Amino acid sequence: MLSKEKIEELISVIPDPEIPVITIAELGVIRDVIVEGENVEIKITPTYSGCPAMQRMENDIKEILNKNGVPNLKITTVYSPAWTTDWIPEEAKEKLRKYGIAPPEKTTEDKSWLTGKSKVVLCPRCKSQNTKLISQFGSTACKALYQCQDCLEPFDYFKCI
Repeated sequence: MLSKEKIEELISVIPDPEIPVITIAELGVIRDVIVEGENVEIKITPTYSGCPAMQRMENDIKEILNKNGVPNLKITTVYSPAWTTDWIPEEAKEKLRKYGIAPPEKTTEDKSWLTGKSKVVLCPRCKSQNTKLISQFGSTACKALYQCQDCLEPFDYFKCI
């Protein structure tokens, strides 16, 4: 039987289905790995309720662990505490930036809607602060669409949750 550490190592390389430049571990979706004898339970948390990528993540976890001899696998979806972008480490945020996605900020607090002021989102390409929200809805539900007013490139912003 594989150790908890080996199982964590195996599943830590699974790419996020919607943003393949980071892994599901870097995204903070993997909450716990429990090994009891020949039984393995993986606890995962969706990035938001109804996330369509969760089934793919589960299938990828099952596939890699089945290939590595884990016969009794249970995947449990955990909703509390709710997932937050605060769980994404700085290294993964830098990967998002290099990929062309503006990463979420360090906190989930965004009170710009109270003040009527626009959020300042740095362009991941040219680092300009002169950006404009085009749509609250980006290529996936967890992203918003922005445009840099200096380099004129559109880009996704990973919303703080």
